[in-house]
Amino acid sequence: MAQSPRYLQIKQYLNDKIQTRTWPPGFKIPTEIELSEQFAVSRMTANKAIRDLVGDGLLKRTPRLGTFVCHKKAESPLMEIRNIANEVRNRGHDYSSQVISQHSVEAKDDIALRIGVRNGTLIYFTQIVHYENSMPIQLEERWVNPDFAPQYLEQDFTVQTPNEYLVQTCPLSDIEHTVEAIIPIGRIISLLEMNEGEPCLLLNRRTWSDKNLISTALLYHPGNKYKLSSRTKV
Repeated sequence: MAQSPRYLQIKQYLNDKIQTRTWPPGFKIPTEIELSEQFAVSRMTANKAIRDLVGDGLLKRTPRLGTFVCHKKAESPLMEIRNIANEVRNRGHDYSSQVISQHSVEAKDDIALRIGVRNGTLIYFTQIVHYENSMPIQLEERWVNPDFAPQYLEQDFTVQTPNEYLVQTCPLSDIEHTVEAIIPIGRIISLLEMNEGEPCLLLNRRTWSDKNLISTALLYHPGNKYKLSSRTKV
């Protein structure tokens, strides 16, 4: 450590504070001037250490306010379907959920088309907010064909997720994903505890079991708290 370049020493010092959560997400770190005085280096050297950590996604500069520790984004694989409760727990965090709606609805227009039923057909609907450490990370709106999951509405989705139940009931054979960035409207902003004008990731998902179209879902994620990833072998 003593023989490494001075900016790397500063970078390691900052990184240690972040990783041990001595400086938690949202913490304002010392200024370049304060770091340069603490380590007896130029301001440029301190600046380079900070810039590296900004590039690594660990720090965020806010003009006129300072540099802050980033909130680490939750991450899900784009080309797979995983139980969000397991994802959260595998990160060592607490998972919880809130069921907003759970009832039968008539399939109308786009939803009827997406789930493959006639307009006006009675289907099942759930709206659930998923939390990581009490922070909302996903709003799930799901429509299910009752022909293939007739007991869907009888489930306690605070105990298991819709994904977990459907995978057990109707083993998945195919999935369809599309992703878009949107500016959410009132109810989404409120349920995800977002600010007006904040971007949101919207994942459109459809799932099949054998040749049967089981469900269609809209999964909303706060853009500043979540990311989707994909890995392809070539």
